[in-house]
Amino acid sequence: MSNETVTQMQKQIDSTFGAPARTYASMVLDHFEQLSNLQFNAAKAYAENSIQQARAALEVKDPSDVRAFVENQQKVAKDLGERIKGDAEKVASLNQAFAQNAQKVTQESAEKVTKTAQNGAKTATKAASQSK
Repeated sequence: MSNETVTQMQKQIDSTFGAPARTYASMVLDHFEQLSNLQFNAAKAYAENSIQQARAALEVKDPSDVRAFVENQQKVAKDLGERIKGDAEKVASLNQAFAQNAQKVTQESAEKVTKTAQNGAKTATKAASQSK
């Protein structure tokens, strides 16, 4: 085989398999980074909230403080529920975007493989007919 043929084969292999694999790997890393950041921020917010509530509990000294603390707990629970719901929606959105992008990369890769196979079949047929 000539160097030109080997180079052409390497380019076809890279464009058919290598480039889509790198694109997918990059998408996975980006997705992991986004999920990690989301989880880190959520964990930090939940921890800060817990510490605030523990400090507020330490400030309870009489019955009126207990009443105020309990009333505040309802607001805290509502806010925490909304935060959890928002975080879950963000995760679902990130996962949906990742799935759509992965599907697009897979489809484009499949189309390249099909086109390369068709071109290879045409070349082989042409070479076979010329050698007769």
